[in-house]
Amino acid sequence: MDMQMEFIKKLPTPEELKKEYPIPEQVAAVKNERDKQIAEIFTGESDKFLLIIGPCSADNEPAVLDYMHRLRKVADDVRDKIFIIPRVYTNKPRTTGLGYKGMLHQPNPEGNEDMLAGIVAIREMHSNIVKETGFTCAEEMLYPSNHRYLSDLLSYVAIGARSVEDQEHRLVSSGLGIPAGMKNPTSGDISVMLNSIIAAQNPQRFQYRGWEVQTPGNPLAHAILRGSVDKFGRSHPNYHYEDLINLAAAYADKDIANPSVIVDTNHANSGKQYMEQIRIAKDVLYSIRHSDDVKKIVKGLMIESYIEDGAQKIGEGIYGKSITDPCLGWEKTESLIRLIAELL
Repeated sequence: MDMQMEFIKKLPTPEELKKEYPIPEQVAAVKNERDKQIAEIFTGESDKFLLIIGPCSADNEPAVLDYMHRLRKVADDVRDKIFIIPRVYTNKPRTTGLGYKGMLHQPNPEGNEDMLAGIVAIREMHSNIVKETGFTCAEEMLYPSNHRYLSDLLSYVAIGARSVEDQEHRLVSSGLGIPAGMKNPTSGDISVMLNSIIAAQNPQRFQYRGWEVQTPGNPLAHAILRGSVDKFGRSHPNYHYEDLINLAAAYADKDIANPSVIVDTNHANSGKQYMEQIRIAKDVLYSIRHSDDVKKIVKGLMIESYIEDGAQKIGEGIYGKSITDPCLGWEKTESLIRLIAELL
């Protein structure tokens, strides 16, 4: 017996899709300029603070675009201190494989799965965000082979806690040309995360999308601290001063370029209590002010925020409210961004 797998339809290659849905020259120019500015933050040439902020999952274009327009206004006000990369996460990891897997799978969360429609929808959404707001965004790289469908639009990629030990994620990250944030695994073992960064920073040769490929290595691969979960399922934070000092020391022991960390204020750091993100952000900023070693490595924060506070079930139909993890609503988000700018 061969495989028990039904082949539904052949998907276009990224090259074919980019030809069919090309990006205008102005979008490419915006991406180049933003990529340069973001790289300068990781290399230390710029002392701006990164905020990777936005919905847990970008589930529909109208609400996401509305959020981006609001974010643009605040970003302009704080631009001398803060550089904002919006989160537009369109593929969601599901630990059990069940539930909403993101716009890539279901362009309409209440509709059927349709991968081709999903790929087109997320490419169009990312493109519209750049055209309308001048933001190039961050995605989670859940499926490394899909990255090229968006590679001409993205400025940042996160590798999730469950993907960070995977060989393919590490090797593909070495050829992205944009910063790749490696989350600590759910166990909290930072040596796993550091090994992942080393793999991504080095040149690699491997098989990708039916090709043998060679990468130059990605000097902008870095750590994301997102807290851990113990064997009893309890969350443990890793954003405290001691954790950051410990990471700075671990970096110093290894041959890693541009030692950097982004602190994820949600997930196991907040125990998914979304309101705690405000306190955690302040705590990290306090640590930065207290120690130059911490200040050197902490390049920014990752925050989950949307238009409405909290989360809802699919089908409840509340505009701008997360259908995955609970998020900070817009008013709290705007206050927090302005507070961070004041504290920097």
